[in-house]
Amino acid sequence: MSELEKRTLGKSQLEVTRLGIGLWAAGGGQWGATDDRESLNAIDAALEAGINFFDTADVYSDGRSEELLGRAMKGRRDRFIVATKIGWVNYDGERGRTAYDTVEKLMAGVETNLTRLQTDHVEVIQSHIDHRDPTMEVFVEGFQRLQDQGKVLAYGVSTSDLDYLKAFNGDGRCATLQTDYSILNRTAEAEILTYCQQNDIGVIVRGPLAMGILTGKFGPDVQFHDDDWRRRWIETPEERDIFMSDLAKVERLRPLAKGRTLAQERTLAQLALQFVMSHPAVTLAIPGAKTEKQLRDNVKAALLPPLTAEEMATIDAITPRGGGRKIWPA
Repeated sequence: MSELEKRTLGKSQLEVTRLGIGLWAAGGGQWGATDDRESLNAIDAALEAGINFFDTADVYSDGRSEELLGRAMKGRRDRFIVATKIGWVNYDGERGRTAYDTVEKLMAGVETNLTRLQTDHVEVIQSHIDHRDPTMEVFVEGFQRLQDQGKVLAYGVSTSDLDYLKAFNGDGRCATLQTDYSILNRTAEAEILTYCQQNDIGVIVRGPLAMGILTGKFGPDVQFHDDDWRRRWIETPEERDIFMSDLAKVERLRPLAKGRTLAQERTLAQLALQFVMSHPAVTLAIPGAKTEKQLRDNVKAALLPPLTAEEMATIDAITPRGGGRKIWPA
């Protein structure tokens, strides 16, 4: 298998593979039941394929995702570039603010991230709050102090809000943005990706498969497990109408996915990843992978060439540039 291309992650100077792995589903939680052994096997398969970037968060499965990644890193920490997030635990919805309202609380919170990960540092720490709340300055100062201590090498924010990103990068030290971007959600193309290019901010794309919609495995009668947050797509008329519209777009994409020579045969999911990684502002994509097979299929997409102008024109006709809708905010 060919070697995965690497790119510099903004001003962090970290050399990351064009494809990483998102570990939201690891440990279960909002994606229904998962198997720890399969999650660990997927991480092993990622390493074997040359992937070096692993993204998690304190809130994923109540910390279980970080714990699993910590187990996987034992004895080989140098092979992992770790990005984690903090902010949503104990979030006060009524007041619209995170529990980390002082620098000291924020720094202590990151220490719990490190404890679960069984490491003394992470390469990237990110604010998981997707909008500007009264604690934004606390996060920036706390991250910078941790950076000075060597406990984080770079910091960034997870958001689809351009104004919040600009505020977070007020002194020019923000190194990364994690944002939702896919064929079904091209809103980042309007302004946010250009801003990142102009300010040397590395772009980490979450949701490149639109939480599974762009795999083509869902139909109008799909049922989600009671613990799966995606049940919202089918439980209310408004959400269901949007979901049905997305499924119709996926059907229009199927011929494009198959319209290749046998040597370049690809799945819908691979087309979706190829689309995201074709954008010059994108540093890497972090699709989830619960199993080794899913991981290996994702890697194949990272080895495909950029989309052609003709293929992009077909996608533009289905979802116009800068259009679509946010699948998941943060």
